[in-house]
Amino acid sequence: MAEVVTSKKSCSVSPLKMSQPIGGALAFMGLHGCMPVLHGSQGCTAFGLVLFVRHFREMIPLQTTAMNEVTTILGGMENIEQALLNIAQRAKPQVVGICSTGLTETKGEDIVGYLKLIRQRRPELADLPVVYVSTPDFKGAFQDGWGKTIAQIVEELVVPATTRNEDQINLLAGSHLTPGDLEEIRQIVESFGFRPILLPDLSGSLDGHIPEDFTPTTLGGTRLEEIRAMGSSRATIALGEQMRGAALALEMKCGVPHMLVDRLMGLRSVDRFFRLLAELSGRPVPQIYRRQRSQLVDAMLDSHFFLGGVKVAIGAEPDLLQNVGHWLAELGCKLEAAVSTTESIVFSDLPVERVRIGDLEDLEREALGCQLLLTHSHGRQMAARLQIPFYRIGLPIFDRLGAAHQLLVGYRGSRNFLFDVANLLIAAREEEEEYHRLPERRSHAEEARACQCQGEERSAG
Repeated sequence: MAEVVTSKKSCSVSPLKMSQPIGGALAFMGLHGCMPVLHGSQGCTAFGLVLFVRHFREMIPLQTTAMNEVTTILGGMENIEQALLNIAQRAKPQVVGICSTGLTETKGEDIVGYLKLIRQRRPELADLPVVYVSTPDFKGAFQDGWGKTIAQIVEELVVPATTRNEDQINLLAGSHLTPGDLEEIRQIVESFGFRPILLPDLSGSLDGHIPEDFTPTTLGGTRLEEIRAMGSSRATIALGEQMRGAALALEMKCGVPHMLVDRLMGLRSVDRFFRLLAELSGRPVPQIYRRQRSQLVDAMLDSHFFLGGVKVAIGAEPDLLQNVGHWLAELGCKLEAAVSTTESIVFSDLPVERVRIGDLEDLEREALGCQLLLTHSHGRQMAARLQIPFYRIGLPIFDRLGAAHQLLVGYRGSRNFLFDVANLLIAAREEEEEYHRLPERRSHAEEARACQCQGEERSAG
């Protein structure tokens, strides 16, 4: 069992984590026709908007209530009312999602009461679904905001049903899953004859496609009618520990039983997922995935010479840290340093001596002597100082293309990750050998070639 240590520094240096409102806003972006709103100052929304644009390289729908000094003191009800009126008239969304920020949470505003009064005063907003989530950014982290938002969506929008659709499965997706991951998971579940409802579905809204027409809201994702129909599903599969609360809320509200799949990287974890789907459907695992499993096993055989005993440092949100950490340990790596953003039960069985809740400065100190670093793009300077290979995971990844299509889950994703990491280590080893080669140790052929070049230069002179 890993010991969890919380950093006691006076300030964060090179932060690893992102705030709850950002996590909540991204979760809302997985709904079709949704307009996420941050109830706070314009600066809070601007920073989040820049972060998402740099990562996904797409148009990001994100609005603000534009609180200022006066409204912060007197209350922001008028700001919320005006924001909802403008959004309803101009964007015509199917859903509006409101996340609080540290500014309004410190004030202690009664947003639920505000929304009731606004609906009474403005009948044109009576039928507009509005989901409010309390996401103070002075506590918790990105993953917490995401999980709370999905749980609140379930509470507000899912409708209990008296009958069950035996072919319908709910999939509650954690924030550690990319649009590429969700696309793979959907295909796997559909291959067993199920019709999955993904909540949220970033693979429909932020997968990097070109829309036929401009829309000011999200241009894909889980539809409102699908969310309402989740109460009639046969079962719910929670993908990640952070989704446990939402799955329990759905079960308590609608009676839909849930199962937790905390990991989808690595041979054992993916085997368990396929076994679960086979038991639910009564069907055998399709041949294509048997083939992919065989390819993953072969890849493990090919790469174990390069991965065995490699010391690794990881900085990531808890569920992503759990998935990547266990898979690397399964491949023979040694997890030397682990830094995360918030408390989680998943740390209890993580194969590492200590998990620190801290920042990238903490990770750099603990990564001394490691041979591989994994974190988001803000770790690139650290990797350069430590002079070790750097693999980008999580959010944001702004200095490489294709972050939204990164595939890490399933047999294919696990194999791709394995090859990418092994190739990084091979390239680093080759560069180190080239750097340390001394002139007197060059081969006779190289010396002959050097002499020939020198002779040609003299002749030309």
